Amino acid sequence: MRSTNTRSNNKNIDNRKKMKKCSECNGKMEKKLGKTPEGVSYTFFKCLKCGEEILFMNQLHNVAEKYREMKRFKVKLNKWGLSLGLRIPKELVYRYKLNDKKEVLITEEDNKMVITIV
Repeated sequence: MRSTNTRSNNKNIDNRKKMKKCSECNGKMEKKLGKTPEGVSYTFFKCLKCGEEILFMNQLHNVAEKYREMKRFKVKLNKWGLSLGLRIPKELVYRYKLNDKKEVLITEEDNKMVITIV
């Protein structure tokens, strides 16, 4: 997938609306929705003729920002007896007003663990 950058935000907006022809083969471009393995959604254009894919720089920056947020809360699991424990970062403890008396529910959705405060 190729990313493209334009100098002007207005030009970039115009290009996203008008992306009709492939810069490689002049074929018709189709707007598509993509998703990273971690579930981050983004839009891109794909040529129906040659398969060239184009992602605009602002879209790439948005995906990168979401990855930075995800990485910020990456934690290691620790062995606690026969189980595994997960330490919740202090920032999330304050944001969600967590304490050692709160209960959470762990569910699985789309091959992901989801922690919900009860």
